[in-house]
Amino acid sequence: MIAGGLPFTVHGELPELVSPTLIVMMSGWIDASGAAAGAMEHLINATASRDLIEFDGDTFIDYRARRPIMELREGVNTRIVWSCPEMRVGTDDDGRDLLLLTGPEPDNAWRHFSNTVAALAKQLGVEKMIGMGAYPFGAPHTRPVGLSATSPDAVIAERLSMARTTIDVPAGVEAILEHSMNNVGITALGLWAQIPHYVATMPYPAASAALVEAVCLEAGLTIDTSALRREAGGQRDRLDKLVAGNPEHGEMLGKLEAAYDAEHGTSGTMKPDETVIPTVDEIAAEVEQFLRDQETGG
Repeated sequence: MIAGGLPFTVHGELPELVSPTLIVMMSGWIDASGAAAGAMEHLINATASRDLIEFDGDTFIDYRARRPIMELREGVNTRIVWSCPEMRVGTDDDGRDLLLLTGPEPDNAWRHFSNTVAALAKQLGVEKMIGMGAYPFGAPHTRPVGLSATSPDAVIAERLSMARTTIDVPAGVEAILEHSMNNVGITALGLWAQIPHYVATMPYPAASAALVEAVCLEAGLTIDTSALRREAGGQRDRLDKLVAGNPEHGEMLGKLEAAYDAEHGTSGTMKPDETVIPTVDEIAAEVEQFLRDQETGG
């Protein structure tokens, strides 16, 4: 326990790290297909990470809204499992240090949490924070996963060769952390995968792989994503077969592909003003139901 009443516990001693990157993915905000959670799970396993810091649940978590789990075994209340934010430490394939901030978003005291994390990051020598998320988007599964980026630093936003959006939306704690890190001189950005509408309720390993690879590119890390890419290949085959079996949905996919190609300047025969794309609601209602029916044999 760190002295002074600070709202976290350190497992052992704080290690001496060499310019670690802090990677953030906290559950509770937008994560279509669970793509960012899948990317974080891959990072946790691939980096042989271990527990380093556990943040105080009584300070940051509302346990009436996010109740702990009672493990009941043959009538015996054997254990209570508390859900808390945590920071883990690991290394990439080349031995570079990295930190992983995961677990549930705090329910309370976001400024206190973000400032506490920023102070810890500064103490641990963090030079860059990268957040991960995913949101539904009008894109086909037959094209590369698109990424968008956020950062409180306009220079970083300009440098990133990704989509940059102008919009006012409710924020997750990752966005607050971007500012807290920036305030203490740590480079901060968020990477967001764009998930095809019609797979937004099922795992999409292609997006998890894209997030991990983008993190590696931005932070100079080396992490193998071949397992995620194999999963993505298998899912691509299944989706292709499902869509090919229904001409109506094949036509819908073709329109999405044409719009994507027109926007990105790749192959395609339709001009942007000739492309008629179904609305988000139409895609979500029709294609998600179609895929659910196929998977359940309906």
